[in-house]
Amino acid sequence: MAKEPAKSQFSERFAAIRSSFIAPIAIALLLITFVVQGYGVPTGSMENTIMTGDYLFANKFIYGAKTPQYLPFTQIRIPYFQFPTLRYPKRGDVIVFDWPGNRDEVRPADHVDYVKRCIGLPGDTVQVVNRIVYVNGKIVPYPQGVKFEPFPLLPKGYPDPQIFPEGSDFNADNYGPIVVPKKGNLLHLSSKNFLKWKIFIEREGHSCDLRGSTVFVDGKPTKEYPVKRNYYFMMGDNRENSLDSRFWGFVPFQNIVGEAMVVYWSWDQQVPIYNLPQKLSSIKWQRIGILLK
Repeated sequence: MAKEPAKSQFSERFAAIRSSFIAPIAIALLLITFVVQGYGVPTGSMENTIMTGDYLFANKFIYGAKTPQYLPFTQIRIPYFQFPTLRYPKRGDVIVFDWPGNRDEVRPADHVDYVKRCIGLPGDTVQVVNRIVYVNGKIVPYPQGVKFEPFPLLPKGYPDPQIFPEGSDFNADNYGPIVVPKKGNLLHLSSKNFLKWKIFIEREGHSCDLRGSTVFVDGKPTKEYPVKRNYYFMMGDNRENSLDSRFWGFVPFQNIVGEAMVVYWSWDQQVPIYNLPQKLSSIKWQRIGILLK
């Protein structure tokens, strides 16, 4: 009987310790889910704005935070809820988004977060002429960290078979003009542009087939299709070494995760973590705290 008070005191202390951990963990989970989250950058497609090995924080709240879209530790999509949007992406924003997939697939096999710069808004006309980007006929100023690799310029009329959309005569250096789809826009469909819009329509949740010279959407013949969502055109600051909207298409607003804000850590990703002294010596102190713009 004398041991009961001690047991009771232990239970009370354990409960107190547990409750002291629950609140911070819950707050951290809420912040990660709805406000801010860290992302690692494994490629150089945004150099010199964002370097390989950088880790950045993204503001998820500004574009309307979402509840989780995947079951934890899986690639299984689940229904989600999006909170009200404070503002929509602007041209020039550095954005983290859920990659929509390769040009010829309706959705990617794996969930991958990309970070690129927003170049075109819904309804904009985007064109690249000899590596100079135009939006609505006006030159887009180079970002401060823009980088060009010493690759030969691909002239107009030399199509890249990997470029978006399929069947176009575009390449990465001479691209477009192409209109970024806007909700409510009507796409005029024909046998000539069927390949251009097939995957796009299927990504919006509809079937799209060509029978003879007639386009069928959801089994019904049609010559036009109303766009269901707003889309954005993304490009990397490392213009000649970036797989972006020129290669895999438009990004729907629903795929946008947040605006990249600041680099909070940076080191050499090629150094294995078990080689701790070399890993620590590879820390890029000059990168930490850089604001992304």
